Amino acid sequence: MRDHDVVTMEFHVSREARDRYRFDETLFSLTGNVVFANFHAARVFAQRMNERRDLVSFPEQAVKAGQINAMGLIDEILHYVVGVYRRQANPEAMQQALSWLEERLGRDAVDEALRRFVDAFPPVAVYRGEMSPEEYLAGETAGVPNRRLALEELLMLWLANANPAFSPFAELFDDAALEKETAYPQLIAGLHDFFDTQPRFGPNQDNLIDMLHEPAIAVPHSLSGQLEYIREKWGYLLGKYLYRLLRGLDLITEEQKMAFLGPGPAQVYEFAGLELEPERYSPDLDWMPRLVLIAKNTYVWLDQLSKKYQRPITRLDQIPDEELDTLARWGFTGLWLIGLWERSPASRRIKQLMGNPEAVASAYSLFDYQIAADLGGEEAYQDLKGRAWQRGIRLASDMVPNHMGIDSRWVMEHPDWFISVDESPFPAYSFNGPNLSWNERVGIYLEDHYYDRTDAAVVFKRVDHWTGDVRYIYHGNDGTSMPWNDTAQLNFLKPEVREAVIQTILDVARRFPVIRFDAAMTLAKKHYQRLWFPEPGTGGAIPSRAEHGLTKEEFDALMPAEFWREVVDRVAAEVPDTLLLAEAFWLMEGYFVRTLGMHRVYNSAFMNMLKNEDNAKYRSVMKNTLEFDPEILKRFVNFMNNPDEETAVAQFGKDDKYFGVCTMMVTLPGLPMFGHGQIEGFTEKYGMEYRRAYRDEQPDPWLVERHEREIFPLLRRRHLFAGVENFLLYDFFTPEGHVNEDVFAYSNRVGDERALVIYHNRYAEARGWVRTSVAYSVKVSPDGERRLVQKSLGEGLGLRNNEDYFCIFRDHVTGLEYIRSNRELWEQGLYVELGAFKYHVFLDFREVQDNEWHQYAHLAAYLDGRGVPGIDEALKEVFLQPIHLPFKELVSAGLFRRLMDARVTTPAGEVDTALLDEVEQKVVDLLHAAKQFAEGTGDEAGLAREIRRELDALLRLPVLSSLMPAEDSPEFTEAVEFLRSNLGDDPSTWGGLLSWLFVHSLGKIVGTAGYEQQSRSWIDEWLLRRIIAGALQDLGLDELAARRVVAMVKVLTSHQRWFQVVPATAPNRAYQVLRSLLRDAEVQQFLQVNRYQDVLWFNREAFEQLMGWLLIVAAVDAASQPERPAVEIV
Repeated sequence: MRDHDVVTMEFHVSREARDRYRFDETLFSLTGNVVFANFHAARVFAQRMNERRDLVSFPEQAVKAGQINAMGLIDEILHYVVGVYRRQANPEAMQQALSWLEERLGRDAVDEALRRFVDAFPPVAVYRGEMSPEEYLAGETAGVPNRRLALEELLMLWLANANPAFSPFAELFDDAALEKETAYPQLIAGLHDFFDTQPRFGPNQDNLIDMLHEPAIAVPHSLSGQLEYIREKWGYLLGKYLYRLLRGLDLITEEQKMAFLGPGPAQVYEFAGLELEPERYSPDLDWMPRLVLIAKNTYVWLDQLSKKYQRPITRLDQIPDEELDTLARWGFTGLWLIGLWERSPASRRIKQLMGNPEAVASAYSLFDYQIAADLGGEEAYQDLKGRAWQRGIRLASDMVPNHMGIDSRWVMEHPDWFISVDESPFPAYSFNGPNLSWNERVGIYLEDHYYDRTDAAVVFKRVDHWTGDVRYIYHGNDGTSMPWNDTAQLNFLKPEVREAVIQTILDVARRFPVIRFDAAMTLAKKHYQRLWFPEPGTGGAIPSRAEHGLTKEEFDALMPAEFWREVVDRVAAEVPDTLLLAEAFWLMEGYFVRTLGMHRVYNSAFMNMLKNEDNAKYRSVMKNTLEFDPEILKRFVNFMNNPDEETAVAQFGKDDKYFGVCTMMVTLPGLPMFGHGQIEGFTEKYGMEYRRAYRDEQPDPWLVERHEREIFPLLRRRHLFAGVENFLLYDFFTPEGHVNEDVFAYSNRVGDERALVIYHNRYAEARGWVRTSVAYSVKVSPDGERRLVQKSLGEGLGLRNNEDYFCIFRDHVTGLEYIRSNRELWEQGLYVELGAFKYHVFLDFREVQDNEWHQYAHLAAYLDGRGVPGIDEALKEVFLQPIHLPFKELVSAGLFRRLMDARVTTPAGEVDTALLDEVEQKVVDLLHAAKQFAEGTGDEAGLAREIRRELDALLRLPVLSSLMPAEDSPEFTEAVEFLRSNLGDDPSTWGGLLSWLFVHSLGKIVGTAGYEQQSRSWIDEWLLRRIIAGALQDLGLDELAARRVVAMVKVLTSHQRWFQVVPATAPNRAYQVLRSLLRDAEVQQFLQVNRYQDVLWFNREAFEQLMGWLLIVAAVDAASQPERPAVEIV
């Protein structure tokens, strides 16, 4: 401070410390006090001390500039308070105090104490030997007697030594010798006694000495705590010192934060205070809600395509049409090409110097906003853009308006456009590495410690060799991690910088319909000031910036409006068909879309919280957003990985959790964004400097196929999911009445289309009801007033609240259809049971009104919540129950096994008569039901006896040769052997034959004419095929094998009399029989008939199987009629 605005009195340092550390004399005033004109001076002071310390072995002994500055600031404020006391209470206080001490201690004792003090803590002239302590004390400085100045400094020395927070630096102001050898202790005690006689001072009206000692007593071990105490208690006294105090706190905060710990955990979005900001959403054009983005790291993708297609693909116009066709077929409507712009040569060189000789520059260290020449330039880009648009795909580009490459054109031509300082902000920095500049006039030097990875400097050095200008330009930095060392931070307080960036954005918008702004939150006024020009008391984000802080008024004068709001308005006016997408974090998501007007904003909480299964937190994100304004939810960009993050499969795996979260991503409102390699299951995280992938990864066909089955069909329905007008999030109530926060249930609808999605994001079981929505806000007045609304599931789906109506819907995941009563959905909701990471996507909702027979009510009761392949078929099943029940008694794995065990295997063997009686009765029951159902007139008892005889014959086929001895006929012997080889013990053969036996004659119940085709028709019409297939699967066949046997049963039923189609005496009989069979499309399908190069082909194994079964059918027919001669079998 200055006494009478003349004398500077700050931080005193002992002669011994000055000798040891050889501090620069420019740091000291004429009185011998250290003068910290700025934080740089404090850093220089701390650096001198650290140079003499063994910080490798004892890093905890490192001196920090913030601590040194805080001590100096406290000392200066104490001097200032003494000066205020003089002005307000007693102008002659210190002179009177000196007289008081001389009267009580004696002039000699006082002089000796002051002399020893001046000698130990010398002014510059005394330290240099230009005058003695006595000569100094006899003089004055700026009209103030030096004895008076020395007494005040002596008081400050005692306060410093009595302050525990100063003790780590006691070597700078050790008063031990003074205390032992002089009247110094008595002087301090006498000063206290003197001020007992003087006016009280301060907020508590204390003795002045007690007041000056208060901060050290209140917060004894914290310098920052003492500064906070001074701010809180003495703020009304401080005047201009308040801002210096706040900046001192900011410097300490900077140093505490310099570990670069990263952004921290994801936070739940809160919108408190946002209602005070203006609501200025940008309206969507019709294509914007349906946008689905996929990201590609351009150089890596081109290299991967080269390997895939076995030819060089290095330019944008060489990207094959097949790749664009695939993206379009999958459902993507946007392609984000990362790294298209001309990149910084210096960035490339840095990456290569650091160990990657193949590296390109970082995609976010840009030389200029021109399409890179090695990608084919603008011409190649326009070619790709045109071909992509033919397939409905828009191209998206990055922009990095916050900064440029350290050797960009703007750094060369407009160095004043960047944030810089005239001297290095940290004395330890050195810049002796290689010149990274391409421009012979300008030198660009990275800080040396970057090359050995021991530090990450906040600035680089720019030297103009022609003019000699040297400046230190700050790297781009968001304050959460390391500075982006290949970038230069633009100064957006300059109007010309803001305009130049806006013109660049407009130019990019004329070429790209989608622009993604990287690190957009760093240019919001709130954070731009916090990072680069912090309001005093709010700094600490970026090292060395606290000293460049501005008050809010000063900052607003330089940056009157939000930069992004101006960008949005200019783009809307000049290039309106452009979607602006902001990468923004720090709880700025709502502000960016609602007030700044971005069309879309990153929603990083989606990835981070669902990955970590912080399900309650993410449901809170959704609920808070819906309660504040659902429109914000519509504008989120949801993703499972970002170029800066690990890949999606690394974070979510490849199984149900991945697909559950991915299903949420593509069915929630907003914009789904897929990462490079996400669909293929690639695990490598591609650096922004990669020219190629370093892992030889191949697409996972199972993963791709599951995407094609479960995910891509949903992309083609984005119109149903993208909006929020009818979006509802539901609570999932357990049977005990609690809300299970691990289950995400939500619905949406557009017109008559509806969707309900339910996903369980936990390794556990879940069961409960989707019944009631969480609250969401609706606007109820033009002035923006809102109220909260909740709906039931039935209301949310837009269903009639009528007991005569039923709702039918299909699960996209399983393909099954369900039916529920509308009234149940309104009043009770939907009951669901979910395993770990399981999910449903219910689509294709339709309402049906029940009829007078209450068929849908009966069906709903019959299914009891189960899903079926088709409700229409299930309704038929209910209708066909009179047929199905007796048919299932016959066509079942249990009966098939009993009949197979009853086969005759020896010539003397007999079929179990009781078993035949049982089967005959079951056949009678089936035929009776069929007769009633089809209103037939056939004799069910007689037909049952016929089927019994056929069954008896079938079970005797294994010993057919002994039952039917014939003349020595080689044809007969060959036929019997062929028959035996086709029977065997194969369950598919016997299951198929027995199924055929019980269906092939059903048509006779309505008449014998054409009964074969009637029987065949009923296999489908009466859904008997499903019962047959089910019995075969219960017998051990897989689904595909069961389907083939059912196909064979149909063929045998249609052609059961194949041996009578052509007379036995007809020439070429076999040929004519085969022609007859091949006229049937089902026979052709079974034989897999196909044309290749004008030749008809068939499957030989299938043909031999068909021949064997046809022979068995003929043998059963012949053997069931013993009156026929055996030769007919042949």
